[in-house]
Amino acid sequence: MTAMQNKIIDSAVSDAVLKQAQSIPLEDLDVANSALFSSNTMWPYFERLRKEAPIHYCKDSEFGPYWSISKYKDIIDVEMNTKAFSSDTHNGGITIQDGNLGLGAEMFIAMDPPKHDAQRKTVSPIVSPENLANLENTIRTRSRKILSELPVGETFDFVERVSIELTTQMLATLFDFPWDDRRMLTHWSDAVSAMPGAADYVSEEYKFEQMSECLAYFTKLWNERVNAEPKPDLISMLAHSDATRNMTPNEFLGNLVLLIVGGNDTTRNSMTGSILALNQNPDQYQKLCDNPELVASMVPEIIRWQTPLASMRRTATEDTEVGGQLIKKGEKVMLWYVSANRDTDMIENPEEFIIDRKRPRQHISFGFGIHRCVGNRLAEMQVRVLWEELLKLWPTPCIEVVGEPDRAHSVVLRGYNSLPVRINPK
Repeated sequence: MTAMQNKIIDSAVSDAVLKQAQSIPLEDLDVANSALFSSNTMWPYFERLRKEAPIHYCKDSEFGPYWSISKYKDIIDVEMNTKAFSSDTHNGGITIQDGNLGLGAEMFIAMDPPKHDAQRKTVSPIVSPENLANLENTIRTRSRKILSELPVGETFDFVERVSIELTTQMLATLFDFPWDDRRMLTHWSDAVSAMPGAADYVSEEYKFEQMSECLAYFTKLWNERVNAEPKPDLISMLAHSDATRNMTPNEFLGNLVLLIVGGNDTTRNSMTGSILALNQNPDQYQKLCDNPELVASMVPEIIRWQTPLASMRRTATEDTEVGGQLIKKGEKVMLWYVSANRDTDMIENPEEFIIDRKRPRQHISFGFGIHRCVGNRLAEMQVRVLWEELLKLWPTPCIEVVGEPDRAHSVVLRGYNSLPVRINPK
């Protein structure tokens, strides 16, 4: 490992961070701090919660008071109890910012049954096994082209050149979106998910302006497709389904935001995270190159390790006890997937990145229950195909991270703004 790589290994938390995490009085512990995520120093805080207060109440944060659920089984209990814990936008939504990143947009993941079930069913055919099989060759061809055009021996940004471009192309395909305008999808995704304090955050007014632009663009596509024969793209599916054809503009925008962010940020951050994880664990990178068939088990391990969706929110609709703590009606409840994926009670050696785990799907990155990510198999397939094609081009551990990752300033999405790399074939 090079000196630069040694510098980059930010997975090892410093003694000063460990000391700080232990010194804060438990009642004052606030893990909903974007700075902890952008510096990748949240790990000892969550470890402390899992050990000392797995159901923890924070009385004061920039997002107001909230409960933290940090252990795997407790999160599942809350996810399964949709009667007592609501996802509905009108009750607060699914993000720590009230109304889903402050937008107030209604999306099916931020609805409770039965409305949730009907709208989710509308778009689920896009990720049916048959359609995934049809998409795989497209993904493979695009991955091969993008990888083959990368500069060898020169530093470039993996996020910009690979992760964003691949996922944006896939989004454009799923929406049947005008190809030359596809980067608008990336722009809207970044704009809506930017949180106060992030480098790319402008203002709430700017966010609403961009979402209005997004809605206007997609409304034009909707109007074209609602008057045409049904086609197998997401807009046509929404326009022709009884469950979604009469959506309000707010619901249409909400579902667009869900599909754009869900199809873009999560997959692209897992792609980038895979490069960083293998550089941080060179023995696993070598193992992968020696055994390319391990890509299949490496992909879910990447998604566990990265946990691209760090958290989800629920709101109590009635007084309910969880893990011996009484959560009162109306209180905000944060499900920290990023913590549950390091829970030693459920995952063996969770602090280690192991590409050939015996149970690689033992993670909760996609959520659980009725809100489990509808596109999880598509996300896995995109990462798998990328690495299958990458290993064909460069069958040795030659993609080197050569600078610090610039991490997202967010407690919702755990991602990257940039990751400088260089390809040095041996």
